[in-house]
Amino acid sequence: MRLLPIVPCLVLVACAPPAPVRSPGSTIDPVPCGAAAMQDLIGQPASVLPASGPPGSLRLIRPGDAVTEDFSATRLNVMLDARDRITALTCG
Repeated sequence: MRLLPIVPCLVLVACAPPAPVRSPGSTIDPVPCGAAAMQDLIGQPASVLPASGPPGSLRLIRPGDAVTEDFSATRLNVMLDARDRITALTCG
């Protein structure tokens, strides 16, 4: 009778919707910062980034910068190299 408490959990798991299937190279952005749509900016100078936007919505990260580990789904993190060229775009 030890399995009895587990049965309701198994029923709930069986009813959960399946995870979405994404093909390799898919540009679906799981969070709303827009990083997936801006991947074509990699290699461009930081000056091509939009200057306007809500405060805290854009974080420029240069080599050696200290970066907090707080997560904001709407913030766009822009990693730059020593020449201020964009090397990566992520949400967080």
